[in-house]
Amino acid sequence: MAAKIPFIKYCGCRSKEDLLLVKESLAHFAGFIFASSKRRVDPEDAGQWIREIQPVNLQLTGVFVNPTIEEVQDALEKAPLNIIQCHGDETPGFLQELKRVTGKTIWKAIRHEASGWNSMKEFEGFADAYVIDARVEGVYGGTGTAFDWEAVPMYLEEAARQGVACFIAGGIQAENIMKLLNYRPHGIDISSGIEEDGKKSRMKIKDLEGMMMQDESSIS
Repeated sequence: MAAKIPFIKYCGCRSKEDLLLVKESLAHFAGFIFASSKRRVDPEDAGQWIREIQPVNLQLTGVFVNPTIEEVQDALEKAPLNIIQCHGDETPGFLQELKRVTGKTIWKAIRHEASGWNSMKEFEGFADAYVIDARVEGVYGGTGTAFDWEAVPMYLEEAARQGVACFIAGGIQAENIMKLLNYRPHGIDISSGIEEDGKKSRMKIKDLEGMMMQDESSIS
């Protein structure tokens, strides 16, 4: 029996070429970083790439860190996003207002720490999905660092209680994806694991997806 493929989000698209590779992959979501990062892009550029390769057939996600409502609205005017991912220290009240104003699907990133799944409880009813990432001091994500995946079941359990999906991010690549799949995450969120020389790599995407397509019997 084939292994169950989770939802796949390839994040940090920095060019039309990156977006094309994601479009041609098994991914369900493509992400753009609109916050301070080496992968940051301008919403206007992202919007142009999207228009040039229509139909995209992907759920388009904009990643923000502690934005204002106005910043998100401005990005939405330039790029046709489906999902707003809040990757900073945003409050439940901010998520509620953001959803009211934009009408978009809202994801909340949670940085892993001891009993970090408890912090998901305050966002119940406000977050439509969660992204669990490693906590690295001084940065909000995109570090390519994995957290201790033995904690994944607790995050999945809390997400299931809330009736929403939970994506795992940080340090995922072809070499370790099988270990993560043991925990049956709802989704995976990858940037650096499919990159080479700062660009999305067709070969790395192929290797990663090839591992995910292996028979379930090979997962240990």
